[in-house]
Amino acid sequence: MERRKFLTGAALGTAATTLAAPAVAASHAKTMTIVSTWPRDFPGLGVSAQRLAARITELSEGAIQTEYFAAGERVGALDVFDEVASGNSQAYIGADYYWVGKHPALAYFTAVPFGMTFTEINAWIRFGGGRELWDKVQDQFGLYGLPAGNTGTQAGGWFNKEIESGDDFKGLKMRIPGLGGQVLAKLGASTVSLPGGQIYENLVSGTIDATEWVGPYNDYFMKFYEAAKYYYTGGMHEPGSQLSLTMNKSWWSSLTPTEQAIVTAAAHEENGNQYFETMALNGEYLAKLVNEHGVEVRSFNEDVWDAMGEAAEEVFAEIASYDALAEEVNNAVQDKMREIGEGLALFEGQFVNQRNRILGL
Repeated sequence: MERRKFLTGAALGTAATTLAAPAVAASHAKTMTIVSTWPRDFPGLGVSAQRLAARITELSEGAIQTEYFAAGERVGALDVFDEVASGNSQAYIGADYYWVGKHPALAYFTAVPFGMTFTEINAWIRFGGGRELWDKVQDQFGLYGLPAGNTGTQAGGWFNKEIESGDDFKGLKMRIPGLGGQVLAKLGASTVSLPGGQIYENLVSGTIDATEWVGPYNDYFMKFYEAAKYYYTGGMHEPGSQLSLTMNKSWWSSLTPTEQAIVTAAAHEENGNQYFETMALNGEYLAKLVNEHGVEVRSFNEDVWDAMGEAAEEVFAEIASYDALAEEVNNAVQDKMREIGEGLALFEGQFVNQRNRILGL
């Protein structure tokens, strides 16, 4: 048997790449068209999505041949939900909080303000009842999702002025999606949800005054430092942003159990890989931002945190009142977060705090 060829970075750079392995004849392979919310070869998020698409074909030995389309190549970045729900494509890779307009509970399966970290959301989805609730929400749209990436706790954002109180958000035009945007709107900000490829131009032109994206590794390549001076560390809005590989449920159901296991394994692998890659590189790129571009790093003070916390409580109450399912998801997340979070604080949190104290960190 001919040895399987591994994909190169150049192979990932074509406009719509069919990823095939020679073990299965093309006539017997299943095609999986994947659309994404990220631009092609986009550092971090885009590269992760392309890597996942390639991995599905590789693990299946060609039984599932993926066709990957970055944002704008087949449909717009924020049109991928409808594209997959309609069955025009088989899957999307993106962040479910982009579609809170479809159902607000979708946000809880990406990130919510003061919500779950990477460890917590994965524990909840896989072993704490989150899987069943995700199914309830996505069943309404004929979809089935798998965790497929995580950016960890995201930066508070890029600003042209220092944020010293909740009042400093009044009148601020900021790109921030999901429930985090709703929290800042409560504080008087004017918020918008822009896909990644449109943020820089809007920030440079002054159409928006501030933006959040991900963290130092991803943000470095966005060049936000050319338009904003202050970079805030960990924010409330995305403590552990889970990305998803979401499939048309009819197509997912057509797969054999082995094929479903392969897609699941590839998604779980990339779920960890993206997080670990981000954690490995954030420190390096934060230093580059500071030393090469003069970025001033700031942290929100407790007055700002308290103001955001009060606004978040209002947002959660509004989400819970949307319908019975939204209330069920909100309550489950709040309960499980306290349960898991208490254990983390008593064990990992205690250890990390003491380790950092001893090391002078």
